[in-house]
Amino acid sequence: MSRLKERLMEMFFEEEAILFGHFVLTSGRESDYYINVKNLVTNPNALDVIASMVEETAKGAGLEFDKVAGPELGAVPIATAVALKTGKRLLIVRKKPKGHGTGTQIEGKVKPGDRVLLVEDVTTTGGSVLKAAEVLEKASAKVVGISVVVDREEGAKGVIGGRYPFLPLVTVSELFARRDSPPGKK
Repeated sequence: MSRLKERLMEMFFEEEAILFGHFVLTSGRESDYYINVKNLVTNPNALDVIASMVEETAKGAGLEFDKVAGPELGAVPIATAVALKTGKRLLIVRKKPKGHGTGTQIEGKVKPGDRVLLVEDVTTTGGSVLKAAEVLEKASAKVVGISVVVDREEGAKGVIGGRYPFLPLVTVSELFARRDSPPGKK
């Protein structure tokens, strides 16, 4: 396991980015745990680790991209950090078109053929991030891959992986294994 991945998993527990209880997820599913990446990305050190890992995994997968995009709200700090790390332009994908001004659903300039790496905080079924990919493609961009901080392993890999390279930084089973067997314990 890479040093960055090890550090990211430590930070999930340090920042209390995994909560236990009863939660309803964006997908509508109920869960007894919640991955709160927003807790994590408020720490600039964690954002740096995430951006480095996204850059590293995209490069390892052979993905070349001109821009990095994130759907609002959770992925915006992540996409911003990746844009800063890579020097690539940032795109923000709104859930709905603006009801005023230009009425756009994408903040930032998209040119036909732009290769875009789409980032997300957490995936469950993959529906939310796929909607963002569709918005980008309607604007003539080419989504070259989807990088996610945590894959909950509840179907997103199959749904997203059938259309785009899917690059989770960590999976929920890796986080749970880490919780059940912290470093230094044998």
